[in-house]
Amino acid sequence: MDDTIPVRAGEALDLSRLEDFLRRNLGKLPSDPLEIRQFSAGHSNLTYSLHMGEWEAVLRRPPFGPVAPKAHNMEREFAVLQAIHPFFPFAPKPILYSEDEAVGSPFFLMERKHGVVFDEATPDGIEVTPELGRKLSQQLVDELVRLHQIDYRATSLLSISKPEGFMKRQVEGWISRYLRAKTDEVAGADELMRWLNDHVPADGETTVIHYDYKFNNVMFSEDLSRMVGVFDWEMATVGDPLADLGAALSYWIEAEDPDWLKVGFQKLPITVMNGFMTRNELIEAYAKKSGRDVARIHYYVTFAFFKLAVIVQQIYYRYKMGQTQDPRFAEMNRAVAALVTYAMENKPHYA
Repeated sequence: MDDTIPVRAGEALDLSRLEDFLRRNLGKLPSDPLEIRQFSAGHSNLTYSLHMGEWEAVLRRPPFGPVAPKAHNMEREFAVLQAIHPFFPFAPKPILYSEDEAVGSPFFLMERKHGVVFDEATPDGIEVTPELGRKLSQQLVDELVRLHQIDYRATSLLSISKPEGFMKRQVEGWISRYLRAKTDEVAGADELMRWLNDHVPADGETTVIHYDYKFNNVMFSEDLSRMVGVFDWEMATVGDPLADLGAALSYWIEAEDPDWLKVGFQKLPITVMNGFMTRNELIEAYAKKSGRDVARIHYYVTFAFFKLAVIVQQIYYRYKMGQTQDPRFAEMNRAVAALVTYAMENKPHYA
């Protein structure tokens, strides 16, 4: 099942320079010429499929043009994969990190995995029944719990993470990012930021977290019997597992959600289909599988919707400033407003 497209205009790599780099740095490779295609999903880092005969790999690089400070750190994401892959084989095996001019930016290579990815559209030939929706939902829960069971102290993640004060730093940091990328006045945004600052949870349990865990970042086997890949580890760290669950829930749009929230996402995610768990069912399934107390999860969900709004705002800022011409980004300000509104209207009511 081909999950790639021809490289988008303005995002091409220098094929000859990259092929020369690969042959100089990866040892013996097939004599076939290098072929490059692009993965269509994702709005942040750019991801390419590389082929030379039977050899294949995936290349990740930042978007072209100016980027937000501390964002799109290829070296850090590569280090995360090095730390996680031995304990969580769904994370692709890292191959090489480089700042060579062959790509025009820092980049890394990782293994190519094959399987089925569910994005907004159902892959050809797959009928999404209620039974399949429930099964896929449970698999997502099971593997998130498995990730959270890794002993982070046995990994090298502590060298690039700081568990103490995690949520306080997260709230302050994402508010700062929003203010730097602000373009329009968004109703409720200032009140939401004040509320988040006033209700930051105290430090609790610490685990490895992916922090961008959703259907279009995971891959299933061709027969859909198991998960085979988890991608986009750019935000992964050591922190509060409920923040990870909250982030996953912010992407989990339901059929009963208001239309203005669905419109904000431009294309409906697969979770709106019959059979997929609701957000509350997902919370219950996670609590049962992990044994964790999830009584305060709704703070984390509110923060996650704000964090998602900030990510979308950063993308829209790049479009608004002329740093990208990708037409997918032209109306993302609507998604920012929808996410802020939803967070405000559904935040928990406690002092």
